[in-house]
Amino acid sequence: MATAEFQVTGMSCGHCETAVREEVGLLEGVEDIQVSAESGRLVVTAIEPLEDAAVLAAVEEAGYSAVRV
Repeated sequence: MATAEFQVTGMSCGHCETAVREEVGLLEGVEDIQVSAESGRLVVTAIEPLEDAAVLAAVEEAGYSAVRV
């Protein structure tokens, strides 16, 4: 398993968390997603390491921006 943490900008509510969770969840190999609008944190656990660009693109598709931390 591989875990990566990102700081997401622009989330403010549960709907935001759901949007990010749904888009990131479409990535192949994702096993667990923890997302918090309050802290702006996104933690993704996958079977194998994910490309940062793929996670960032998924977050952008949900309408937000992110950086790896």
